[in-house]
Amino acid sequence: MKKVILNLMILATALSAAAAEPRSQISTADAKAVVTEGQIAGYTENGINIYKGIPYAKAARFMAPEKADSWQGVRSCRNYGPTCPQDKRQGWQNDEIAFAFNWDDGYPGEDCLRANVWTPAKTADGRKRPVMVWLHGGGFSAGSGQELPGYDGANLARKGDVVVVTLNHRLNVLGFLDLADFGPEYASSGNAGLLDMVAALRWVRDNAEAFGGDPDNVTIFGQSGGGGKVSTLCATPGAKNLFHKAIVQSGSTLSTMTSEMSRRIGRETVRQLGLENDIKKIAEVPYEQLLAAGNAAVAAVRKQVEAEGGTGGAFIFGWAPTVDGIVLPRQPFAEGAPEQSREIPMMIGSTRCEFSATTYVPMLRNADTAMARNFINMRYGADNADKIIDAFGKAYPGYQPKDLIDFDFTFRPTAVRQADIKTRQGGAPVYMYLFTWESPVLDGALRSTHCMEIPFVFNNAKIHASMTGGGADADTLADRMSDAWLAFARTGNPNTPSLPQWPAYTTERRQTMFFDNECSVHENHDRELLDLMSTISSPKSF
Repeated sequence: MKKVILNLMILATALSAAAAEPRSQISTADAKAVVTEGQIAGYTENGINIYKGIPYAKAARFMAPEKADSWQGVRSCRNYGPTCPQDKRQGWQNDEIAFAFNWDDGYPGEDCLRANVWTPAKTADGRKRPVMVWLHGGGFSAGSGQELPGYDGANLARKGDVVVVTLNHRLNVLGFLDLADFGPEYASSGNAGLLDMVAALRWVRDNAEAFGGDPDNVTIFGQSGGGGKVSTLCATPGAKNLFHKAIVQSGSTLSTMTSEMSRRIGRETVRQLGLENDIKKIAEVPYEQLLAAGNAAVAAVRKQVEAEGGTGGAFIFGWAPTVDGIVLPRQPFAEGAPEQSREIPMMIGSTRCEFSATTYVPMLRNADTAMARNFINMRYGADNADKIIDAFGKAYPGYQPKDLIDFDFTFRPTAVRQADIKTRQGGAPVYMYLFTWESPVLDGALRSTHCMEIPFVFNNAKIHASMTGGGADADTLADRMSDAWLAFARTGNPNTPSLPQWPAYTTERRQTMFFDNECSVHENHDRELLDLMSTISSPKSF
């Protein structure tokens, strides 16, 4: 009898727990939409209509994108489409990192110009919704619109009554191989991937209303390479008037590839393939062979540039948009803020640690003061150590020794420079943030590493619990951050009742919102530190 009662109690507890958890309810009956190419069918999950893998354009290899083919009948758009072919992700080799990031690399295919859309199933009072278009990270070489759990747009769409769009577009050698020296038909090949993004934004403009969206209220936002894409689109004439607000997360880009450099890579790639006298065959080269030739060309040209005493500018990443005088007539922000984006409000920020060394090198995680000073000595020179440590202490009082190892001196300074340039232009406000919250996952090893803010922006702290931990603190911060992103998308101002007053950025005060368990605004907190670091020569590599 006791055993029966015990079993009943266990069953009751299980049923109670199941009832407390929201069940996912999926229907394929009503999620229909008509886009410019034809009718599509998605699915409805918990009140959100979801459409995946919608073709927004088509393109022959190295050619500019064209309007996607129309179709008859209803096209099923319920599964993510092909991702752009790319190199194997190295992160899979690190068990801890693979666990935390939990990538979904999908299946590759060159026919990869696809959009994914999340939108509430019911329109509130017939109002048009703001549209938020996410540009994925991975530089201009890797990634996709589905690669991280945090990219899922359902929670953001539901919370803010907005339309969320993520994209796939051409990358690496397929998106940015400059073959302009081999004929006029290749004039824009070095910016094919950038043209894909412009085509996607045109498609969003033309189809926003089909999903309840407002084509006159589009925000582009992106992280890392996605932030670079946002920065570059601000200076791309073809993208003018296709978006109205811009958010750059850990990816401020002031300059990109020069035409001289991209053409050198193009010529060397063709030489590697032995196609100097038969360039048309490059359209038929198997992708793996094409990528290998392109990567070899990047390495060869980098070596040549270093031997010549140059740096190649943005060439460090190998593949990037190029200032070709056609698609991209100027550097994004290096020559001042682009006039075409004068009236576009921007939010710009980074994470405190970014590519934190202790995340990837376990032996550094318990660094003491002596080890941290040693690191500074090796990285920046013993003559600079005392000055750096003193300025760091003023910027971040109460820091841990390992903070000296992990702190980002790349993304934050560039974000500040971009904010300064945009602010001096006038016309539209800039809002600056620094994400300082540290994840408890892996005993705190992840810290506020690169990509950490993404699940908070999308209100996906629970969906991406392997990165955030999914606890109460993460949920609270996700609620606050997603509120701010939604407010900015709606009005161009990120202020919300759940945050302290967030003033627009000025070059004199450098107001910066810190996102943490306690959110707070700081003024000029690291000006002395950044000014000092700008006078110190490039750090030594290990």
